[in-house]
Amino acid sequence: MEKRTPSPTTSDPEASVEEKLDAKIYRADVDTSGVDERKLLRKLDLALIPWLSFLYLLSFLDRTSVGNAKLYHLEQDLHITDNQYLLALTIFFFSYAIFEVPSNVFLKRLRPSIWLSFLMLFWGIMMTLQGVVHNFSQLMGMRWLLGTFEAGLFPGVNFYLSCWYKRSEFGLRAAIFFSAATVSGAFGGLLAAAISNMDGIGGRPAWAWIFILEGLLTVLAGAASFWIIQDFPDNAKFLTDAERTFVVRRLQEDDQFSAAGEKLKWKYIFASLLDWKTWIGMLVYTGADMPLYAFSLFLPTIINQVRFTATPANLLTVPVYVFACIVTCTVGFLADRWGKRGYFNIVFLCIGAAGYIILIASRNPALSYFATYMATCGIYPVIRKSWVSNNIEGTYKRSVTLAMVISFGNINGAVSSNVYRAKDKPWYRLGHGLVLMYIGIGVITSTILLFYLKEENTQREKGARDEYIEDQPDTHSPENEKNGRYATVAEAKAEKGDKWSGYKYTI
Repeated sequence: MEKRTPSPTTSDPEASVEEKLDAKIYRADVDTSGVDERKLLRKLDLALIPWLSFLYLLSFLDRTSVGNAKLYHLEQDLHITDNQYLLALTIFFFSYAIFEVPSNVFLKRLRPSIWLSFLMLFWGIMMTLQGVVHNFSQLMGMRWLLGTFEAGLFPGVNFYLSCWYKRSEFGLRAAIFFSAATVSGAFGGLLAAAISNMDGIGGRPAWAWIFILEGLLTVLAGAASFWIIQDFPDNAKFLTDAERTFVVRRLQEDDQFSAAGEKLKWKYIFASLLDWKTWIGMLVYTGADMPLYAFSLFLPTIINQVRFTATPANLLTVPVYVFACIVTCTVGFLADRWGKRGYFNIVFLCIGAAGYIILIASRNPALSYFATYMATCGIYPVIRKSWVSNNIEGTYKRSVTLAMVISFGNINGAVSSNVYRAKDKPWYRLGHGLVLMYIGIGVITSTILLFYLKEENTQREKGARDEYIEDQPDTHSPENEKNGRYATVAEAKAEKGDKWSGYKYTI
């Protein structure tokens, strides 16, 4: 098996310690020549991906199971109207969106094993308590608190994974992690159908047992996470000292200059706020995120209203989500291999748009059910933060950008909670039409982002973004000073992040 060290400087026996330090190699005194990269990657994958994916499965299951519970007389038992039910869905997204950015900053400042476990434990408690509410106001309170504690997991894990993998490796891992949402959709339908048989046990209706049992499972997972979730690469306990060093060095080679660590400074947060990629990325993500929540919250209802009763409707969601899982992982793998994330976004959004056009026009239950498969193609494969993450350098900047992108997408989830109105059943033309509009926003903004990233790469290849580097005479041009003057390339990388002239954007 081939073994390699990420930097030739570290494996050069003739290189002096001074030369190694000048090259800004992370922990130059540590010998990583015995580390096998492929084995290390497998070790990372096994330690990180399965458990984090399971946690997201629980997260998505807990936030969307209300759609399954609705089919078992939730509204009638709580004496709430359809509008009140929609408000209960909506309030979740406001607290969810508000707390995403601060949660990501806390995650970076604290240990992931502590912060993520804390969030899971408390949202599990909130989920369980949904099963004992008696009226509309209590349901609203629990949904608000559920959103508050769930807010940190999704953006936090995406940022966390970006601190472990190269940009060309991140997409597949993020896709596998996110595919847990599709599995939760399939699992949620099966679980709801099974739990419905507990109707009346302990004096609680079927919908209450859905909340209680799923919430208790999350509480147990949150407690276990303290020992299972690993911290950041520089202090991960499951790696040897050489392996920890190797992980950081390979990230630095991948233009993730901040992988060795950086201190929290307001300038990193402002860099995220002032970066145009953050704002266009928010619109790209929204183009798939609003449809995601509309789809996941109302798929059982949509199927139910086209002539399928509650339990068959829940069961018929299963193959749809299995298909979505397969497509999501396949796209993640191919996008990593080919690196054309923007093109994948546009193509699959268009397929999803075709699915919703059919849903609007169709009056045939079988055709509408088929269209839901097409609709998943415009949602699940596109909800991948890897394109945004790949084009942001700086750990704090990336954490804030990812949180802002996901937060803005989730606040639009509040829209999705109100577009499938009971008076529009069974075909829900208004809801399908608004989802189609959001997909259109995703197509347009993905095209804009793709164009500008390609143009910026072209300008950097031409030298139009080159800096004036004091220790490199060939850069000493008055034209270069407008792009900044730095003592060394390492200083330029550290100060400019992804705006450094040698940083190539992923298209």
